[in-house]
Amino acid sequence: MTEATKHIALVCPGGPISRDIAEKAGEIAAAAYGDRAKLYFHPQCFETAGHFAGDDARRSAAFLEVANDPAFDALWFARGGYGAGRLEDALYGGLNDAARAKTYLGYSDTGVILARLYAMKIGRPVHGPMPSELIGPDGAEGLRRALSFLVDGDAATLEPSARAGRPVVAFNITVLAHIVAADWFPDLAGHVVLLEDLGEYLYRIDRAMGTIMGARALQNVAGVKLGRVSDVPENDRPFGADAEEIAQYWCTRVGVPYLGRADVGHDGANKVVPFGLAAG
Repeated sequence: MTEATKHIALVCPGGPISRDIAEKAGEIAAAAYGDRAKLYFHPQCFETAGHFAGDDARRSAAFLEVANDPAFDALWFARGGYGAGRLEDALYGGLNDAARAKTYLGYSDTGVILARLYAMKIGRPVHGPMPSELIGPDGAEGLRRALSFLVDGDAATLEPSARAGRPVVAFNITVLAHIVAADWFPDLAGHVVLLEDLGEYLYRIDRAMGTIMGARALQNVAGVKLGRVSDVPENDRPFGADAEEIAQYWCTRVGVPYLGRADVGHDGANKVVPFGLAAG
């Protein structure tokens, strides 16, 4: 029996990607899956308007267009980067039944969208690799992992916490600190929360963790796990604690269980984390 083709649409809610990245992603998908994986990069992915891949209205319209199109099984964010939080509020109210049946995959700044969809119980938000990682030396590994999840639902792609029988979410620390106060922030009671970051000074990681914990957004979670906090720049003087010690400090301070390390981060080893229960 012929296995069904997965039609996957890609948009850029923040900055643009190059056509070279899109072509390389398409080549990897074709080599691994042939006709079983069809990637469609919305033209918006290659547009520019200052920092962004088109202005807020254009990026919002592209997202809504492909989310609501029943021809696509999944919406894959082609790139993270700042901009996802500027999408128009009205688009979320315009999502239809086709949008509610989709998988949405990305991470970093796209965590804003994943969190909002999860709060609204729309689709299946998933933290996982994006094509933009192909600019790095290990990006193809992450892209193949994301495709394996999107096309086959391969459980081997999942971060171990997602297979442990408890609901899970994953976020970038800095991005999470900016969205915990939103009135649509999801109820994470009973969840294991995985956190990661890239390119931030340790004092900024500490500030963000203090914001998250101070907002009591994670007060009723099952616990916190720390992924990779990579490419930390050197400050003019040592902070005095590493990223794990910072996470442990804030968890202890507000009484949230610290559960150890997680296999997520801005790199090719980034594992897939479906929000909620992996089998759900």
